[in-house]
Amino acid sequence: MDKLFDNRWVMRIIALFLALMLYASVNIESNSEDKQGASNAGASTTVFSDETTVTDVPVIPYFDQENLVVTGIPESVEVNLQGATASITKARQLRDFEVYADLSNLSIGTHQVRLQYKDIADDLKVSIKPSVITVTIEEKVTKDFEVGVDLLNENQLEEGYLSDKPIVSPKSIQITASEDIIEEISSVKAKVDLQGGNETINRESTITVYDREGEVIPVEVEPSVVDVTVPIKSPSRDLPFKIIREGELKEGLSISSIESETKEITVFGPEDVINKLEFIDGITVDLSKITKDTVLEVDVPLPEGVTKVTPEKVKLEINVDEQEEKVFSDQPINAVSLTDGKTVEFLEPETGEMDVTILGAPNVIKDIKESDVELYVDLTDLSDGEHEVEVKVNGPQNITWSLQKKKVKVKISSASQGVE
Repeated sequence: MDKLFDNRWVMRIIALFLALMLYASVNIESNSEDKQGASNAGASTTVFSDETTVTDVPVIPYFDQENLVVTGIPESVEVNLQGATASITKARQLRDFEVYADLSNLSIGTHQVRLQYKDIADDLKVSIKPSVITVTIEEKVTKDFEVGVDLLNENQLEEGYLSDKPIVSPKSIQITASEDIIEEISSVKAKVDLQGGNETINRESTITVYDREGEVIPVEVEPSVVDVTVPIKSPSRDLPFKIIREGELKEGLSISSIESETKEITVFGPEDVINKLEFIDGITVDLSKITKDTVLEVDVPLPEGVTKVTPEKVKLEINVDEQEEKVFSDQPINAVSLTDGKTVEFLEPETGEMDVTILGAPNVIKDIKESDVELYVDLTDLSDGEHEVEVKVNGPQNITWSLQKKKVKVKISSASQGVE
């Protein structure tokens, strides 16, 4: 064995073998590292090659909003992101970054401003479209404007109803904008839809601001919502009313006066109905229940076809007094409604006259004259011959009367027959 190792050729062969083994080992390790490096390089390309565009990103302006107004700021922009997939996914889903325009150090006037961003991962490349905007900075002006009302579908109210002048609360609002925009404002309107309306309409309405061309101007309005009341009414007429007296006062009493603060009743309804009315009837007072001076609230009846009356009740002040009497002697009895071509002759009394006693409160009868009281008989449709007819009395209000006789005898003849 020792001789084998003493042989130079054997040692050379062993050395060569060891050298080959060392070379092979180093070469294999180098190739492995190259492959790992290539693998890592490939992975790096995959991680840093993603790209996306985020749309509708709002632009936040920074400036003195209390004293200045800025125009030219776009509502939104597009943001292109390039870089690591994980960072892009987070930005796209959370949208937790901000695009802003820093105007805090700019003076009054027009400027070109580069948009900036923040809260985006450092490993992302960012581009904004548009990246530069043109803005105009002006001093803020506040001015009061009166609010008008646009009535929509006014011709579609229920039949017979009309709209009255709208009432707006508050009556005026404040608009804050640049002086140039303030000068462009032509009108400030609230809108109310009247379709199908048949009673007063109360609505909350947003304010719309218009320029001279009728285009809407987006401005700061305070308040932005107002209350609008639109009275809806039907055609109306004011009518007098008649008081109907039922029953009788206690014996010895008489009506001194019946007064009402209300002089007319307003009726509402279709024109063809209310135009036929001359007065309101049926406001009734039961005299049998009155023993002294009294104030009554009496319902106003609703005439047929009328939708509403105002007021719905009237207050009547009724004054009574001890009854007195006055006698008018030999009052003539008038014949009314005698058929053409006929004549009438009074048989009982032959004179065609009668005494009448007037009963009433002292303050009422003291001013009544004989000419204020009329006696008459109604001869409507009576034929020739003798008839007993009732004597009727026409006189002032708040009196009663008594007659010598309730009926008289008359004779009716045709004119051609003459009078016997």
